[in-house]
Amino acid sequence: MTRRLCLVTGASAGIGAASARIWASHGYDIALSARRADRLEQLAEEIRLRFGVETFSVPADLADPGGVDALLEALRGHGRDVDALVNNAGYAVPGRLADSEWRSQADLLRVLVTAPVELAHKLLPGMIERRQGRILNVSSVAGLTPGMAGATLYGASKSLVMRFSQSLRLETLETGVHVSALCPGLTYSEFHDVTGTRDQMKTLPDWLWLGADEVAAAGYEAVEANRPICVTGAPNKAIALLAKLIPDEWIMAAAHRYAPRLRPV
Repeated sequence: MTRRLCLVTGASAGIGAASARIWASHGYDIALSARRADRLEQLAEEIRLRFGVETFSVPADLADPGGVDALLEALRGHGRDVDALVNNAGYAVPGRLADSEWRSQADLLRVLVTAPVELAHKLLPGMIERRQGRILNVSSVAGLTPGMAGATLYGASKSLVMRFSQSLRLETLETGVHVSALCPGLTYSEFHDVTGTRDQMKTLPDWLWLGADEVAAAGYEAVEANRPICVTGAPNKAIALLAKLIPDEWIMAAAHRYAPRLRPV
């Protein structure tokens, strides 16, 4: 098999589904992974017919400690190596840390932090040996700004993913492997339906939002160019710049005042 294979996690909707289409449009076969098997099958069929590539639907729960191994074992059963990895699976747990069950927070950390790092760790040696590979870790503009109340571990997890991506990129220079962190902001997807913040998000102006296709295309271009961080959209670039220039204490004070309008705390 000479065609390259791209594994996309969290591929059932939003940025994940858009990423699968983008990578397929560039000639990659696609392995789709998420928890919702029915959606994966539908997307796999769509991509196969639209782009003429081979697709694999591999349902997996990355909150399960054995989820990564089960996913990779399923791909080995197809006799395929992973040449590109899009670590996209993610969600947020709304509310304050003390008001949540630990199991929900532990699952979040597995999906947002442990699973992406484990997948990279287990797939990277093969990429280096073949001297070709792409790892795109979907972080968030929330990882570039100070923390705020509510969804307590989300921004912290995304910050870790971003810093991890920067370090891994330096470790893989001259190996043929590219690593980038994609930092989108507000994106049209199911994310806010899952977190229960859709009504609050509707109050924000349209110019703050990007489509999932636009975000996914920016991520592909960034990792192909081996850029360490890709912040999508002019408003998000401005937010990231201001976060560097304005003291954290000022931003945190403003967030404490206005954030409850946008997320449950």
